[in-house]
Amino acid sequence: MFKEFKNFIMTGNVIEFAVAVIMAGAVGGVVNGFVNDIVMPIVGQVTGGVDFASIKYVLSAAVMENGVEVKPENAIRIGAWINTIVNLVIVGFVMFMIIKSYNKLRKPAEVPAPTGPTQEELLAEIRDLLKK
Repeated sequence: MFKEFKNFIMTGNVIEFAVAVIMAGAVGGVVNGFVNDIVMPIVGQVTGGVDFASIKYVLSAAVMENGVEVKPENAIRIGAWINTIVNLVIVGFVMFMIIKSYNKLRKPAEVPAPTGPTQEELLAEIRDLLKK
């Protein structure tokens, strides 16, 4: 059983999948940083200085006693959701560009020439039709 598991783990597909998952996590961090630290401040500036991350609808305010938070705030964080949507659009666009570039670089499959009758076969067929 251990030998079968070892063979399964050592196949190329599993290792490639593991690398892809690790790379996806790293790319996710980069994209989150790009969205939160670069794109959203620009969008906020264009929209009049609005910080989307701070947009929320408070359902119940935090309860404080002696300067200590006893009960945390309960809020719907609309701004965080907007950041996530922007993140999704950026990731989708980047993936589109990567796939488009990959398809351009990939060698197109050779299409075989259409097979059909040779010139001699066509002439023989015409000859036979004329004899009839």
